[in-house]
Amino acid sequence: MTESSIAPTDLVIDHVLDTTGLTCPEPVMMLHGKVRDMNEGDVVEVIATDPSTQRDIPKFCAFLSHELISNEARDKRFYYYIRKGGSES
Repeated sequence: MTESSIAPTDLVIDHVLDTTGLTCPEPVMMLHGKVRDMNEGDVVEVIATDPSTQRDIPKFCAFLSHELISNEARDKRFYYYIRKGGSES
């Protein structure tokens, strides 16, 4: 997992995945499906309410060599900004 200092406002977001209200394992399963359909280098914003995503999404990125650019919690939601890597997803 790689985290850079790029602020989310500086990003070009190519895809949005809203998993609000879903619980483990649905957010990561949906993210896996979304990433599979993305081009290498595309950025997805993931919005989640399940606290377990704070553990699961960084592990997902590390395991599949995607870049976790930034993540934050605000307004009882978790936001993740992920750039698709070049590995098979």
